[in-house]
Amino acid sequence: MSSCIVVTSGKGGTGKTSFTGGVGSCLAALGRRVLCVDMDVGLRNLDLNLGLTDRAVMDFTDVLSGRCSLDLAATEHPDIAGLFLLTAPMAPDASVCEPAMAELVRQAKERFDFILMDCPAGLGEGFRLCAAVADRGVVVSNTDPSALRDAQRTVVALTPQMEVLHLVMNRVQPKLIRKLHTNLDQAMNTAGLPLLGVIPEDPKVTLAAAQGKPLILTTGKGAAVACLNIAKRLMGQQVPLMMS
Repeated sequence: MSSCIVVTSGKGGTGKTSFTGGVGSCLAALGRRVLCVDMDVGLRNLDLNLGLTDRAVMDFTDVLSGRCSLDLAATEHPDIAGLFLLTAPMAPDASVCEPAMAELVRQAKERFDFILMDCPAGLGEGFRLCAAVADRGVVVSNTDPSALRDAQRTVVALTPQMEVLHLVMNRVQPKLIRKLHTNLDQAMNTAGLPLLGVIPEDPKVTLAAAQGKPLILTTGKGAAVACLNIAKRLMGQQVPLMMS
């Protein structure tokens, strides 16, 4: 059964866009059809993360308005079969209504196994729209107390609308990963979510984006392995949670 997942965070800078691109790429590499949707109107960056800036021409408002079909607007990655991007409009004043977005998601579920919606940071209109049409949510945070507090606020806002929510600890310093064993319970209790994965701070994430390549095509270590493990968990596989 197809699943629509909203990827969100209580604040900016937690790496939810790199998470969306990284995990989406891994899901496609594992044989699933994946649609990554950039919902950050006016501030889109997912196309850079996936290396599809020059290819993604139509955006999701073109589909919503009927100017083109989803099949035409969804841009397939040239190097990862089954990986598609539906980008956001550049105009910050683009209006989107919930029924139209719900219909777009319905159509996407007929074509894709996973729809990953890269939600704008915060709890504004873009967040509410994504939450209204998604089946499950992933809250991306880091170990900073303020980020965890904002993640908790995000959870409170999401809980009435969906039953399946997960926490991802991102950009964790590798030297702290072992120490994180001792306070993972505290982090999960603070956010109020089960842990889906821990992604280490990895300079190759920035380097891959600068090169216009999905992370999984540039390295088989660090954050790429963490994203691959998370993709497997989303597919229902049992894999180790912590990285060594």
